[in-house]
Amino acid sequence: MTNLKNRGKEASDDALFGTAKMQFKLKEAVTDMHYFLSRGYGEKSTLTLVGNRYRLNARQQQAVRGMSASQQQIENRKSKEIQSQDLGGKEICIDGFNVLILLESTLSNAYVFKGQDGFIRDLSSVYGTYKKVNQTSQAIEIITDFFRKEKIKKAVWLFDKPVSNSGKLKQMIEEIALNNNLNWEVQLVNNPDKVIAESDYIAITSDAWILDNASANFNLMKYVLAQIDAKETVIDL
Repeated sequence: MTNLKNRGKEASDDALFGTAKMQFKLKEAVTDMHYFLSRGYGEKSTLTLVGNRYRLNARQQQAVRGMSASQQQIENRKSKEIQSQDLGGKEICIDGFNVLILLESTLSNAYVFKGQDGFIRDLSSVYGTYKKVNQTSQAIEIITDFFRKEKIKKAVWLFDKPVSNSGKLKQMIEEIALNNNLNWEVQLVNNPDKVIAESDYIAITSDAWILDNASANFNLMKYVLAQIDAKETVIDL
């Protein structure tokens, strides 16, 4: 039996994100990013410019990138956002790793970041392999409760096929669905982003590219954070 870990914060994160001084600096950086992105500047070059201006390390730059969006992106994403009371009888498509890891991070008290578009993002990534953590079961439980409470017709979970352990995760979620009589389907695909963006289902993700390209979205983390207490590590500038 492997020892499960938390998907928690790194040792330096309190210093990088936890102080009022740092949060002010991040807020200034996000404001600058928003200005340039809204005027059509490229994200990568703008991030380098802003990162240098505020002397941000790679991890802080990643946070700023996750929080920033152009005015056009913000308006576009918000215009396609479905409210919870309108989910009944609808079909949703869950960006599996994105949603699970974000929930696991939040439950582990890692820092998560509220973007200008209202979507929460974290700093964890799947580098070719997914490892189950202490909070994985609780994260799936939260999604189960949400699915039932909002009387959603069907959920399709999509996971990246090339990521190792995605098969085990598929099996685990299918078992939960079977045991709880949930209308869930789990698929392993090579490019979940593209599949979600092109589907008619409501996208459940905080991935910026999917939000820009999907026909409809639901902000699951906003919904979840209204119900769980994780305010200390949610950075909302």
